[in-house]
Amino acid sequence: MGKTIIKNGCIVTASETYYADILIEGEKITGIGGQMEIEGAPIIDAEGLYILPGAVDEHTHMSMPNGENGEILSMPWETDTIAAATGGTTTIVDFAIQEKGATLRETIQKWKDRANGNTAIDYSMHIAITDLTEEIIEEIPSAVEQGVSTFKLFMAYKGDKMVDDATLFRVLQKSKQVGGLVMVHAENGEVISLLQEQLINEGKTEPIYHAVSRPLEIEAEATRRAIALAKVTEAPIFIVHVSGEEAAEEIRRARSNGQPVYGETCPHYLFLDQSYLELPNFEGAKYVCSPPLREKYHQEKLWDAISEGTLQCIGTDHCSFNFKEQKHLGFDDFTKIPNGGNGIENWIQMLYTYGVKQGKISLNQLVELTSTNPAKFMGLFPKKGTIVVGSDADLVLFDPSIKLNISAANQKQGSDYNFYEDFAIQGSPRHVMLRGEVIVENGRYTGDLAQGEFVKAEPYGEAYQTIKKAGGNRNEHQPIETTGAL
Repeated sequence: MGKTIIKNGCIVTASETYYADILIEGEKITGIGGQMEIEGAPIIDAEGLYILPGAVDEHTHMSMPNGENGEILSMPWETDTIAAATGGTTTIVDFAIQEKGATLRETIQKWKDRANGNTAIDYSMHIAITDLTEEIIEEIPSAVEQGVSTFKLFMAYKGDKMVDDATLFRVLQKSKQVGGLVMVHAENGEVISLLQEQLINEGKTEPIYHAVSRPLEIEAEATRRAIALAKVTEAPIFIVHVSGEEAAEEIRRARSNGQPVYGETCPHYLFLDQSYLELPNFEGAKYVCSPPLREKYHQEKLWDAISEGTLQCIGTDHCSFNFKEQKHLGFDDFTKIPNGGNGIENWIQMLYTYGVKQGKISLNQLVELTSTNPAKFMGLFPKKGTIVVGSDADLVLFDPSIKLNISAANQKQGSDYNFYEDFAIQGSPRHVMLRGEVIVENGRYTGDLAQGEFVKAEPYGEAYQTIKKAGGNRNEHQPIETTGAL
């Protein structure tokens, strides 16, 4: 690979907005400045476009086994990483789920085998520990050495992925010793299982009862319990997919007391609500995910939590299943509906249109929430998540003038529906570069599935640091107000 220059674009990072040229040599950014000229170097004209660092989606489930025997798989890497690329995501951190009896090394290798040669973008991974033994505890340092420094524990899905409090406690202790970060799915699985059984016995089988069986108080209680265990171990903890105010309040309270507790929410909790689960003709099954969609007023509460810094990241929790072939498995029993939805193709469009354009977040915050902070917390920064000399040339040339309506009919995602069907969008990626190569041109995927590579995560990431406020040296470049339009 040679040299490429991007000219005339408006660079946006988590802390700065300015006009400059970008010089790319091979896979890296090697220069940022004014009026760069290199004889023979191709030039990409970004006039009228924002240049953003590629999004880092730190919460995905590609080809994830679902069901009692793992016989159901979510949509594959081949389709849904292409969808991610066209939507402006250049790195994902996927959850590798440990099978009963499997080692962490075997789990890491299994996920690499699934991804290698089948991914349009770069990937890292977390390990979800579901079967803790003494051998697995002692294997945690080795996983970190292999480039996997984040560990997920499910407090839900009784009889499948759920672990007990002792397991969570022991993993917190061990991961802290090697700079790992524990992430938790915080719901009380025991109570959920009981509520589900009671509802089914009462003949309440429709998708809306998925939400009824998983009330927000159950999420808040598990969040509080996980935070308490982390406090005893003096380890940092990261709460995934916070869905409403009560759970966010537990994080807020802990952070106000100085505890290193962090969290994310997901776009569907910001734009969709519980009423979607009540759609007729089983359409509500499309929106079954866990935690479930909440009442609409929680959306503003989550935006507030983002604005004040209670939540530091947004991740898609992309876990996409077909409606007709897979979601319909729970037609007569909501507990059998595969949990999960799509969103990785449209999340940046949605957050720009309904977040930045409506003044809920700035364009810099969009970068911070979807790229910079995820890269920092997951041990990928500054290789990923920013635009500086030495970083990978993962760049999104974003056109704020593009208008479209989201539709499953023209999506790249593999499923047969779209979470955000008929939402009107203004602003979308025009070109996307992965490590210096253009993989999306004028919205069309032009790369190949051999380009994506595994990225080793480093230990002792942002969870071990004081959260840095957006700012930096703004005198270095001419500041520009970011109101969502060039």
